[in-house]
Amino acid sequence: MKSQTYSYLLVSLQFIFIAILLIEHGLHIPSNFALFIFLLGCGFGLYTVRHNPLGNFNITPEIKENASLITTGAYRYIRHPMYFSVLLMMLGIVVSQPAILSLFIYMLLVVTLFLKAQKEEMLWIKQSCEYQNYRQKTKRIIPFVL
Repeated sequence: MKSQTYSYLLVSLQFIFIAILLIEHGLHIPSNFALFIFLLGCGFGLYTVRHNPLGNFNITPEIKENASLITTGAYRYIRHPMYFSVLLMMLGIVVSQPAILSLFIYMLLVVTLFLKAQKEEMLWIKQSCEYQNYRQKTKRIIPFVL
């Protein structure tokens, strides 16, 4: 499969899984715990965006021309902090009303984001010598864990 086609497929799946989770859970008042997890994910996402200039940001795992490697802020600890942010927010949605279908869709979202991360890292390795060193110093998606 062509590189860009695969990238667009992954982004499409990501948004489909997020939409299913949001539709499945509807608008209701979540528990304080679920709300805390969701807001933690939102805050982490905002913190991440603060350290990544908009011209450098890309929703697909393709690397923009003249993109620079960011190693500050959340990027100091993990290579894909926006994926972590999305996973936290959606975890907040899932724990608000746990159901087997929601857990299954959430796991599909996790797999999709890991595939996006893998694709992006393959491209960075080809493009940047410093990325190999950066990979050794950071975790992929979950700070201090994975």
